[in-house]
Amino acid sequence: MNILSIAIIVLILLPCLVNSGEINAALARKNETATAHFFRDRIETDDPDIAELTMAMEMMPKGADIHLHYSGAIYAETYLDWVGDKGYCIYDRSDPKLKIEIYRIETRQKDQLPPESQQFCLEKSAVIANDAFYRNLLKVWSDKDFYNHDHIQKAPDQQFFDTFSYFRPLSHQILREGIAKLKNRAKYENVQYLEMMLKKAPSFQYPDLSKALDELDPNADENTVFAALAPYADFMAHSPVVMQGISHYIQTEEAAVSGMDDDKFRIRLQSYVVRNASRATVFSGLYSAFLAAHTSKKIVGVNIVGSENGDIAIRDYKLHMTMLRYLKRRFPDVHLSLHAGELASGMVPPEVLANHIRYAVEIAGADRIGHGVDIARETNALELLQVLRKKAIPIEINLTSNDFILGIKGNEHPIKLYQRYGVPFVISSDDPGVSRGDLTHEFVIFATNYKPSYANIKKTVFNSLRYSFLPSKEKLAALQDLRSRFLIYESEIAAIEKR
Repeated sequence: MNILSIAIIVLILLPCLVNSGEINAALARKNETATAHFFRDRIETDDPDIAELTMAMEMMPKGADIHLHYSGAIYAETYLDWVGDKGYCIYDRSDPKLKIEIYRIETRQKDQLPPESQQFCLEKSAVIANDAFYRNLLKVWSDKDFYNHDHIQKAPDQQFFDTFSYFRPLSHQILREGIAKLKNRAKYENVQYLEMMLKKAPSFQYPDLSKALDELDPNADENTVFAALAPYADFMAHSPVVMQGISHYIQTEEAAVSGMDDDKFRIRLQSYVVRNASRATVFSGLYSAFLAAHTSKKIVGVNIVGSENGDIAIRDYKLHMTMLRYLKRRFPDVHLSLHAGELASGMVPPEVLANHIRYAVEIAGADRIGHGVDIARETNALELLQVLRKKAIPIEINLTSNDFILGIKGNEHPIKLYQRYGVPFVISSDDPGVSRGDLTHEFVIFATNYKPSYANIKKTVFNSLRYSFLPSKEKLAALQDLRSRFLIYESEIAAIEKR
């Protein structure tokens, strides 16, 4: 066939191709409008149909969950299964003399325990057989039945953070199986990407260098802090022991997610440190985290976690932000997503509410803020909101954990404030295993409590990928996939709307 013949055929078919594209675009707009009507009719009412909204949210593409803690994402029932698989046991009482504590996992084989302890350590089958103990274990290892069942309760934030100590001995022994479970859950929920905090970065103690950090005034100026940090960082950079430790950490992280990506799913990791620790532990861990994120393609960011109302967290908050600033200058390519403003009135003195988000943004240079609940109590909150909007620094909203840990829900939560001032935000799950939920549940809460339009729900989903730390090429591919998923979804909801 010659060129002239091909040209004639193209000219004949071109109007059909153009018309087909116009029809498809028109149909897509019609389906999107029908989907918007579907959500409006079920949300903008005093009695929303939560069951149908849940079904629609389960079906809906949800982009990414970019605020997710691995150990807190695994359900207690799964940890108990792993106890059985490993041949471990769980103590059914506390006895200081025997150094045992009720509900703790014993990671030695039962026959390796002292005889006087063996009788008090239950294997999985015995735990299941003892219904009262099993039910109580679920309540201790998670937030299950905290409000709807009479039992002796801790403060909610203590209950939440204490759960991790029970399953911590096991959580990081089993990584690939746990990540595979989270991947399957994500794909079932129509989630394309998980950005997860898996294991904290290793820390390294050097007493002579630590002393300079311990002697710092928590409010010391930047130059003074940098002068104390530099020798520690330089020592770590030239220490074979440190480099070997960080290399092993990177290998462990990468091995845990190796082969998990497929054509419809990706997973990446954030390295992190726990803020309620000695200064040398925090700084050396942050150095390890930054170097890991700088080195590995699977580790895409750095975070700092832990209860923000702890004594050390409050005392050293500004100092921690300055540590992050120092390391950001040494590793400018590393992204930061920082837990900040996970506080509420009455939890701490008012002055503690004044600057945590601001310091995370202005001192540390955060790319994203995790929680950001106390924004309204920040000094010059209006100006800070404008900074967040101008710099497009999104807030990772975790509605269930903010409700449980802080007692902040409904119109007390600043999600409407962020929306009103144009600050981008995403919906994320935080610790769904401990909270006994999932990302679908978070979107249902978002819809029923704050009554967003479908356009705003959809924008929030796209934000989760736009503000992820995926490399640009992968992010563009993921966004294109998300658009395709929404075309299918909106055609399905439009069919429901026609009924």
